[in-house]
Amino acid sequence: MTRAAAAVAPIPRDEDGEPVFREPWEAQAFAMTLALYERGLFTWTEWAAALSAAIKRAQAAGDCDDGSTYYQHWLAAIEQLVGDKGLATEQALAERRDAWDRAAHATPHGQPISLENDPLR
Repeated sequence: MTRAAAAVAPIPRDEDGEPVFREPWEAQAFAMTLALYERGLFTWTEWAAALSAAIKRAQAAGDCDDGSTYYQHWLAAIEQLVGDKGLATEQALAERRDAWDRAAHATPHGQPISLENDPLR
């Protein structure tokens, strides 16, 4: 995975070479990608192409391209692959994004965000 991603955009790393995640969701998106790959749902080549396309779309739309949005591109790529592979519909993905947004707004500051906090759940 690291080699495939490095060809497109290197994963941010600390001094020890470990992946850097600014927020828990970034680590979760990373882990979810690895889990889906390990289940054989896509190849590294497909992943690299999806991540590259997500970054290029963002750059064309004026992304700041300073590394701060890397995992947003990562998430966009995995959502695209999941949709392309028929694992989830765009509607299902949109509903899940909305649920997380509602949960985030309903979660007290400093507390972990959980879908259980979605007031519509």
